[in-house]
Amino acid sequence: MNNVPFSLRLEPELKSRLDAAAESTDRTPADVATRAIEAFLDARDALRMDLEAAIAEADKGVFVSSEAVERWMESWDTDNELPMPEPDIFPDDLPR
Repeated sequence: MNNVPFSLRLEPELKSRLDAAAESTDRTPADVATRAIEAFLDARDALRMDLEAAIAEADKGVFVSSEAVERWMESWDTDNELPMPEPDIFPDDLPR
């Protein structure tokens, strides 16, 4: 794998934590930092993809009403707990 040099400035406390993590995993601080940056960027990308999927789903105009959600939540921890509500608002129901 080709690597390119990159430098950054860390607060002393963060540098100490990085060094401790590197030592405890028998890795270099650069390797731990690289893995941490990659994990952060992967999580950020996953969140962006989830948000885009949620927006696309919302754009379909199919929703569960707040009343249905409230009824469902009020039933929690009761003898008659309701199943998760099904969508009850559809594109034809929305104001134009």
